[in-house]
Amino acid sequence: MSASSAGTRQVPMNDLKVQYEQIKEEIDAGLAQVLGNCSFILGPAVASFEAAYAAYCGAEHCVGVSNGTDALVLALRAAGVGPGDEVITTSHTFGATTEAIRLLGARPVFADIEDEYFTLDASAVEERFTDRTRAIVPVHIYGHVADMDPLLEIASRRGAVVVEDAAQAQGARYRDRLAGSMGLAGCFSFYPGKNLGAYGDAGGITTSDAEVAAAIRLLRNHGQDPDRKFWYGELGYNHRMDGFQGAVLEVKLRHLDVWNERRRAIAERYRAGLAGVPEVRVPREADWAHHVYHLFVVRVPDRQALAAALKEKGVQTAVQYPIPVHLTPAYADLGYGAGDLPVCERACEEIISLPIYPDLDDDGVDYVVEQVRAFYG
Repeated sequence: MSASSAGTRQVPMNDLKVQYEQIKEEIDAGLAQVLGNCSFILGPAVASFEAAYAAYCGAEHCVGVSNGTDALVLALRAAGVGPGDEVITTSHTFGATTEAIRLLGARPVFADIEDEYFTLDASAVEERFTDRTRAIVPVHIYGHVADMDPLLEIASRRGAVVVEDAAQAQGARYRDRLAGSMGLAGCFSFYPGKNLGAYGDAGGITTSDAEVAAAIRLLRNHGQDPDRKFWYGELGYNHRMDGFQGAVLEVKLRHLDVWNERRRAIAERYRAGLAGVPEVRVPREADWAHHVYHLFVVRVPDRQALAAALKEKGVQTAVQYPIPVHLTPAYADLGYGAGDLPVCERACEEIISLPIYPDLDDDGVDYVVEQVRAFYG
């Protein structure tokens, strides 16, 4: 039966219940093990996931933490970022990226993005450097990695470090390297809707620097020396991963590559189906990237009207992100205004996300395509 003859159907942005039903036995066994040993905070399930995820990413260490925001805070602090420092990053991101910088007393410095991939433009980053620049935080947004080699070269030459915000890029690759393995540290969110998602808040930090890993492990647990309980080497945080989340994530990690390949197949089906619709600009993949399509983000001239029309047909959409961070009230004191980041600002006016998740079937994709084409017909 074709999508058109099936009538109106519901197509959500994601469906975690369907995913859970497919891996229920594995998940339930992992949770039961945590219940059995009562290691609810950190513990063997977290340690096992940390080892598995470090190996997956090609990093020496992974430190499980409470969420992606805390991952950024801990990684930046371990990198030496503090009051008076500047950190160059993008305004086309979730607020956690810049929030982490400000929570450490540092100043976010915004550089514009590449028009095709929504990631940091290396030439714009170079222009923003000052003698106070301590770090660059590229965001691998929507599942597409930033162009890392130029950013790493700039950082090395200018005496800064690179901390990757890989919250939306579990399994994404830059050339032959995995997201989170290229900078001093890589920061991941395992929020439930991510490509690799927990069943609650969780995050992780990958690094191949043993000193950075040790510092983060200390900081995530109140600054306690891991070998000397109640000995506080420095002021830390309560940013530990729960045992249940470690168990869930290790189960899901075994499926991640298959799920990501399905996302890529859905993206290709969207691209083919929307070809020839001049109003719709579909996402592209750089020749140095392996996109994992956390989101399928298109650009259109009239997204509110399109979203309303799709909603009437049962198709859920979303906009990540309609307002650039530099134009929100929390960052007004930095002095940015409309027009300062023209590529970013234009993108924020045009983007809309279509449904994509591994269990979305081909008929569902075709139905979304049909409704988009009908709107512009």
